[in-house]
Amino acid sequence: MPNPLDAAAVRSWCGLALEALGRERERIDAINVYPVADGDTGTNLYLTLESAARAVEAAFDGHTSAGTAPRLADAIGAMAHGALIGARGNSGTIVAQLLRGMTEVLAATDGSADALRQALRRAAASTYEAVAHPVEGTVLTVATAAADAAERAAAGAPGAAEVTEVARAAHEGARTALQATPGQLAVLGRAGVVDAGGCGLVALLGALADALSGEVSATPVAVRADAPLPEAAGCEVADGAAADRRGDPDGPAFEVIYLLEAADAAVARLRTRLDGLGDSLVVVGGDGLWNVHVHVDDAGAAVEAGIEAGRPYRVRITHFGGVTRANEPAMTARAVVAVVPGAGLAGLCAEAGALPVAVRPGEPPASGELVQAIRQAHAREVMLLPNDADLRHTAAAAAEQARTEGVRVALIPTRSAVQGIAALAVHEPDRSFDEDVVAMTAAAGATRYAELAVAERQSWTMAGVCQAGDVLGLIDGDVAVIGADLTRTAMTVLDRMLSAGGEMVTLVLGAEAPDALAERLERHVRERHLAVDTVVYEGGQHAVPLLIGVE
Repeated sequence: MPNPLDAAAVRSWCGLALEALGRERERIDAINVYPVADGDTGTNLYLTLESAARAVEAAFDGHTSAGTAPRLADAIGAMAHGALIGARGNSGTIVAQLLRGMTEVLAATDGSADALRQALRRAAASTYEAVAHPVEGTVLTVATAAADAAERAAAGAPGAAEVTEVARAAHEGARTALQATPGQLAVLGRAGVVDAGGCGLVALLGALADALSGEVSATPVAVRADAPLPEAAGCEVADGAAADRRGDPDGPAFEVIYLLEAADAAVARLRTRLDGLGDSLVVVGGDGLWNVHVHVDDAGAAVEAGIEAGRPYRVRITHFGGVTRANEPAMTARAVVAVVPGAGLAGLCAEAGALPVAVRPGEPPASGELVQAIRQAHAREVMLLPNDADLRHTAAAAAEQARTEGVRVALIPTRSAVQGIAALAVHEPDRSFDEDVVAMTAAAGATRYAELAVAERQSWTMAGVCQAGDVLGLIDGDVAVIGADLTRTAMTVLDRMLSAGGEMVTLVLGAEAPDALAERLERHVRERHLAVDTVVYEGGQHAVPLLIGVE
């Protein structure tokens, strides 16, 4: 029995889409050859929709607690927001924008067939607006074809078209367009496959049609070309040289994704700067919150551009590591995955060859996110640095899951980012796995760590009672010093740590640290503790004011 396009239908759509992408994930991963053949489009789309589904469930739970029923605007808005904050990869980011485009229309309507037609048209247009250099033969083309088919269905029965008919027409239009993509994009034609992102969109639209019709189908999406294609030279490629370069395995080394709190004007400048740094640029969102995706060689510069524009967080930097075949990323012998607080440390780890998982305070990664990072490392052996004592069990669960998938994982017991820096400094992928584990573990264990934070409320500590606004100096996880001034408290902490000896002091400055803090602390160490060297790093936004390591 057909269902109306309301909040319940959106909830059902999310669930069915998640099931469909779960079934199709591996097949979509296997045909992922554009813009980079990194074999993760299906997984990225699944994780994007998983975030959207969680947001919708949270919206329903909130209304249930309040004794109210969610409206269509509440559900579709939650779905779009959840996709935005959880978007993964190029295709996931585009799908997040597509859902935002649908929300712009559906949030102000009653969910009629004409409203769905308009929503699909706005969704397709918004995806082109989000991509710096649109290329045909991709998910963009499939989205436009879906909107065109919805238009025809609505025009064929003006005023009488059912919302289910429009959804079914959009799905069929997308399926037909998907099969034509190998003839539109040379890299697809050479591989004899359809576009992976478009394949995911077909699954998403099929789930929408199922949710509205009440008749669930599980027909797999065709991922191969219907017939042998002519030589690649006969395939038309939009955006010529740029498109060819983006499909080239010798392209940019890193994929950088982050959420960004910024004004529209700052984002416009950011687009221009990132477009000059790399390619596959997609910036989606609005109302002060954006999801930024780009492929670059200089990951640090891409993150710094975000810092200049606003407040980046949830930074994800993936090293592509080269490509061995058209649809299979190269496996490296060994990689390092490191959880880090703040965009600055994420860039630092990426430059050192590690895959960073950047987090905000109070938002620790789930084990599934760490498993995905291990997969993205594309390595047979992985060193996992949790860099937080509270993540020990989460990281252990992720390591165990990755081992079942055939990856040899060593969990290095780092309890702070400065211990992670010390471990990463001695990492040598050319020596044996066991020797590398011992060296990195020893370096982390030989590094005492401290952090300076500001108390949010009155509370009891190991050093006595603190008041809101007091500066807390924590050494090895326990409050050891309570002070009123950040610099003086940091000096006291340093003196206590160095009283037991030390050769190297590492200072990681947060974005809120005073400008002269590093200079004053370096001078203090130089004057009070002979033969002790000091190195300073910028932790960036969301790092605590100061992290200290003593080796």
